[in-house]
Amino acid sequence: MALILVRHTAPQGTAGLCYGRLDVPLAESFEQEAAALEAALPPVDHLLTSPATRCRRLADWLGAMRSLAPIIDHRFQEMDFGRWEGRLWSEIPEGEVNVWAEHFFEGRPHGGESVAQVAERVGLGLLQARRRTGTSLIITHAGVVRAALAAGGDARAWQAEIAYASATWLDGPEAKDR
Repeated sequence: MALILVRHTAPQGTAGLCYGRLDVPLAESFEQEAAALEAALPPVDHLLTSPATRCRRLADWLGAMRSLAPIIDHRFQEMDFGRWEGRLWSEIPEGEVNVWAEHFFEGRPHGGESVAQVAERVGLGLLQARRRTGTSLIITHAGVVRAALAAGGDARAWQAEIAYASATWLDGPEAKDR
């Protein structure tokens, strides 16, 4: 059994933008990124995806290449940043960002989800995914990958750089030692 999380391909026009649930377009490099990712992935038995268009497009593309029907699972969607969604980070009041930094797990100054809520939601999704037999591939977001790594005991997970179109093995032969 293996569990592999993949971050969606690069979006377009998001530099400095706060986006989680916001639907953002993908960069023109989608086909190249998807093909490189597909070539690097092992055979999989299950394909799950966040409902976000940027994830579903990659899941649909990979599903077509591998004859798998993607299963949408809302537990693997990105954090809801509430009223911060679609705003430039530089335009968000510094006091609100500071409150979030001071109360990182429980804080919700944006009115959306707290990191603790995201971690709980992702944990439930991973628990269910691990009940499947075979290898499961989950197309998702950086915040979800970080939550999964944190749940696995990675002390630096919340600061981890998660590249676009990258695969993170949680279980199986390629998983990092914890």
